[in-house]
Amino acid sequence: MSAITSTDLENYAEVLTWALRTSRTEKIRNGDAVVIRFDYPALRLAEALYSRLVEEHLNPVLRLLPTPLMEGEHYMNTSFGQLVFQEPGEQELYAACAGVINVYSPLEITHLAGIDPRTIEEGHRSRARVFGVMERRRRAGRLGWTSCVWPSQALATASGLGMQEYETQWMRACWLNMPNPVREWRRLRRQLGEIASWLDSLKIRSLHVESDNVDLRLSPGDNRRFQCVTGANVPSNEVFVSPDCRSVEGVYWSDLPSVELGRVVLGAKLFFDHGVAARAEAQSNLQFLQHRLHADAGARMVGEFSLTDKRFSRVDHFMAHTILDENHAGEQGNCHIALGASIPSTFSGPQEILDHEMERLLGFNESSVHWDLVNTESKRVTARQADGTVCTIYEDGMFAR
Repeated sequence: MSAITSTDLENYAEVLTWALRTSRTEKIRNGDAVVIRFDYPALRLAEALYSRLVEEHLNPVLRLLPTPLMEGEHYMNTSFGQLVFQEPGEQELYAACAGVINVYSPLEITHLAGIDPRTIEEGHRSRARVFGVMERRRRAGRLGWTSCVWPSQALATASGLGMQEYETQWMRACWLNMPNPVREWRRLRRQLGEIASWLDSLKIRSLHVESDNVDLRLSPGDNRRFQCVTGANVPSNEVFVSPDCRSVEGVYWSDLPSVELGRVVLGAKLFFDHGVAARAEAQSNLQFLQHRLHADAGARMVGEFSLTDKRFSRVDHFMAHTILDENHAGEQGNCHIALGASIPSTFSGPQEILDHEMERLLGFNESSVHWDLVNTESKRVTARQADGTVCTIYEDGMFAR
């Protein structure tokens, strides 16, 4: 029997529509179309979202995500023409809709493990036009976008939890066990926003992350801002920035397992030199890690640096999905880096002037990869300010503000 009640469903649908509106600069208006992309196990949530959007005078458009069997057929048994085939009308749909809600609830998490990652990457690259349409509209503030996880047996099994225990952990992470979850998310957005503003006010020139297995230096870069609770993911408790990818130096270790393209990578350790991960180690799937580092020119560089404060996140167990695990807090909070693509919204100026040439000059990274790797060790993060002053901004799992 599920621990998730109909009231929880309604509350979560309300949280997700709030997040969708929060992620979009332009106001969503009555009659706008919103796409709901969902895995089959999340049908209950898709139904609740459908009802919520209708209630808010919006037009839901449903898109069922491929099952593991369908994905296997697509990547293993199709011709090249079928692999890169584009669904008619898809580009037009994302050029016209006001928002997209992604609900991930996988039936399996390792079903792609036997497929050559180059085949999967080729399939992803074939959708560059669609991704380009969505990215341009997101930058212009005309496309809302939010993603979430719905508990599935595959996720519970991979995390080492029973289904009801996983659901309970998930509900806590999303603040669904509170009387008014949307109010809690507004509070988190306000409080974490104050921390992001404090970090911006320090005029940080460089950061130094130190733990038992991490010794990493990086620069936030020019024309940057720290961000939090943008609405892009639920839950989201991190404060993050896209650093100058050329500035990253030192050693980074990920102690939390990471699931990428059906592979579970344990103990990834990266050695950065002049911004590039020049060497890599791992306890499992090292060959896959090395392949991903060479997926394209930007895959070996850092696109995101993030810190999570244990006072704000309620994720304290491995949950087998990045949307949850990047918010892991536990006793020590976490930091994570993302290999690959930067997040353009951390540019402090108008998004419409951030073209490819400016991105390159400012050290924003470009890649088809965006892979979060999480470290949950006790750590200290110090910042060197523009005047040369060094201060501690994060220690014992908390920001120093």
